[in-house]
Amino acid sequence: MNTCPAELNFASYLAALNAPRAAKAAYIDDTRQLSYGELAERVARMAGALRQLGLRREERILLLMQDTADWPVVFLGALHAGVVPVAVNTLLTADDYAYILAHSRVRAVFVSGALLPVLQTALAQAPADAEHIVVSQPTAALPVHAQEFEALLAAAPIAPAVRTLSDEIAFWLYSSGSTGKPKGVVHTHGNLWHTAELYAKPVLGIREDDVVFSAAKLFFAYGLGNGLTFPLSVGATVVLMGERPTPQAVFQRLTRHRPTVFYGVPTLYASMLASPDLPPRSQVAMRVCTSAGEALPRDIGERFTRHFGCEILDGIGSTEMLHIFISNQSGQLRYGTTGKPVPGYEVQLRDENGAPVETGAIGDLYIKGPSAALMYWNNRDKTRQCFLGDWLKSGDKYTCDADGYYTYAGRSDDMIKVSGQYVSPVEVENILVQHEAVLEAAVIGVPDHDGLVKTKAYVVLRPGFEPDASTGAALQNYVKQHLAPFKYPRQINFTEELPKTATGKIQRFRLRQLEEATL
Repeated sequence: MNTCPAELNFASYLAALNAPRAAKAAYIDDTRQLSYGELAERVARMAGALRQLGLRREERILLLMQDTADWPVVFLGALHAGVVPVAVNTLLTADDYAYILAHSRVRAVFVSGALLPVLQTALAQAPADAEHIVVSQPTAALPVHAQEFEALLAAAPIAPAVRTLSDEIAFWLYSSGSTGKPKGVVHTHGNLWHTAELYAKPVLGIREDDVVFSAAKLFFAYGLGNGLTFPLSVGATVVLMGERPTPQAVFQRLTRHRPTVFYGVPTLYASMLASPDLPPRSQVAMRVCTSAGEALPRDIGERFTRHFGCEILDGIGSTEMLHIFISNQSGQLRYGTTGKPVPGYEVQLRDENGAPVETGAIGDLYIKGPSAALMYWNNRDKTRQCFLGDWLKSGDKYTCDADGYYTYAGRSDDMIKVSGQYVSPVEVENILVQHEAVLEAAVIGVPDHDGLVKTKAYVVLRPGFEPDASTGAALQNYVKQHLAPFKYPRQINFTEELPKTATGKIQRFRLRQLEEATL
C-alpha cells in the first residue's frame, strides 16, 4: 500500500488524479451529467466563491443538500479552499438544525431549495453566525438574504487549491444522536485517503470502469465513501438519486443505469427481495454489493445472491472511523458474519474490565486504524470515553470464532440479560427473519410481572400472513428450534413498521421507550 503524503489536500489530489479523464462522466444525477473536467472546474470555482463570500481557512460551512451533482462540488470546493464543510442529514427537524447551527458556528449554509423552509425555521431559533445562505436548485422565489448557487458559481473566479496537511481538519459529520444530542465528528484530509486505500481498492475492488450507485446518501459516512471518496479515487462514474431509496426508486436506477457496484443497507435489501417489482438478473449489471449500518441477516444475503448472482459484502463502519473496518471479502464470504478486520485496522474484543474475551464470547468492540476521527467537537467527556489513545471504543458488542470471523451481537445498550445470560437481540432477529412469514423483526428486553427481564419481539409480517395468536406461536416455536430455549421471545407484537434511523438502523431504544410508557 502507498503511504499517505504528509501534505495532502484531498480535493486537489482527486482533481490531479482524474485530469487525464476530463471527458468521462463523474456524476449522473436525476437531471444532468457532470464530467470529470466540469467537476474540477466547478470545484475550483466553488473555492473562489467561498473566498468572495469572505470565508477564511478553517472556518465552517453547513452542507444541507440532497444528492445531486452540486453536493460533491460544494464539499470538494470547500476542501479545495481549506474551508471545513459540515455535512448534515437532510431528514432532521428544525430543532436539530438549530442545535447544529449553534454548535458548529458555521458562517455560510448551502441548502437545497426543497430544504430551505426547514432551514429558515432553524435559523430563526439559532445564533446569527451564518451570514450567507446559498440555495441549490431553488423551488420558489428566494428570500432577500439568500442567493442562488449557479449564479454565485458563475460569477466566481477559479481559485488555486490551498496547501493543507493530511492531518489537517478537512470536514465534519454529525453522528445520529440516538443516545443524545448529535456529536460533531471531526475528520482530516488523510482519513478520506486511507478509506480508499485500505477498503475501496483492496476489499471492494473498485475499478475505473465501474458505475456505482449508493442508496445511502452522501451526508452519511458510509454514503460519502460510496459516492465520492471511492469512485473518484479510481475515476469511476457515480449515479446519484435525490429521492428516498424505496425499492422501486432503486430498481429504476439499477435497470436504467446498470451500475456494477451497489451499496445498500439490510432493511433495503429485505424490502427489495419482498417487492413484486424485483427485476430479473438479466436486467441488472451488479458485480458486487455492500451492506452496512446494521448486521445483514444470512437469509437475506443468500436469497439476494441466488436471485442476482452477486455477493453482498457485509461490513461494519462508523462515523468515527469514517468507513468500514471489518468486512466480508469475495472468495471468503460467510453470510451471517461481518467478516474479518480490513487489513490496516486492528480489532479487539474486551470484557467490562478491559481484558480480552475468550473465543466465541461476547465482548466490547475496540478498533485501531488510520481513518479514526480526531475528536467530538466541543465534547471533551465523550471524546475521552470513546477515543482511548490509539483505540476507539465503538459501543458495539461482537463475538469472534476460531476462524477469525466476527459476528455482530448488538449495540452495548441493546444487550438483554435473561436468567443471568446475555441474549443478543440481533441473533434472535436473524432467526425470526428466516421464517417465511417475517419481513422484519426487532427484539428488546422487557420485565415480566415478577420484574424479570424476558425477550419481546416486534414483527412486521409479509403480505398474506395474519397477525394472530397462531402466527405468534409458530414464530416462537421456530426460534426455539434454532436457539437455546431461554432466548425465544416470550411476547410477539405485530406492527406495521419498525422505528429506524435515516440509515435504516432499527431504533430498539424507541421500542423500549414505548414499553416504559405503557407500564
